[in-house]
Amino acid sequence: MTQTPRSGLAAAVKRPQRADARRNFDALLTAARDTFAEQGTGASLEEIARRAGVGIGTLYRNFPTRQDLFEAVYFGEVEELCAAADDVADLPPWEALTTWLERFVQYAATKRAVIEALNRDSAMFTTAREAMYAAGTPLFERAQAAGDARTDIAFDDLLRMVSGLTAAGFVDDAQRERVLKIALDGVHT
Repeated sequence: MTQTPRSGLAAAVKRPQRADARRNFDALLTAARDTFAEQGTGASLEEIARRAGVGIGTLYRNFPTRQDLFEAVYFGEVEELCAAADDVADLPPWEALTTWLERFVQYAATKRAVIEALNRDSAMFTTAREAMYAAGTPLFERAQAAGDARTDIAFDDLLRMVSGLTAAGFVDDAQRERVLKIALDGVHT
């Protein structure tokens, strides 16, 4: 059986089976994502554990190395991005695409925070990229088929544009949202 990009992501982020352990795991991922976004990859693991409301031993039990934590944060974000495509699939085409792209902007912020610590040549990184494209491409193609999005651009063009915008520094979230809307106005027919 061929492994799909999403099944490869599931293998990358192994959540515990017990409910209490899963809650701790998810709290650690959320705290790590937020802390890395604020402080960079050198952020204190003790601070991450404190924000998650767990002891440092719980952090190390779930993520024996800092690299394990970086990867779990990154692949967890990709999983959520892929799930977001499913969540918006029933919306009208343009709304589905733009709602998913707003979630992509959040993903890009996390990616920026941990990308330097990831091996971008790894098979898992390739799997993550394939899963993200597999999730977003149908939304884009549906918007194109409905006449809502330009047909002279590719999905890769769109993601590169949005990625480039997210790399810029913004005064606040409202400014980032305005700039994204301006860019998407150039895609909308």
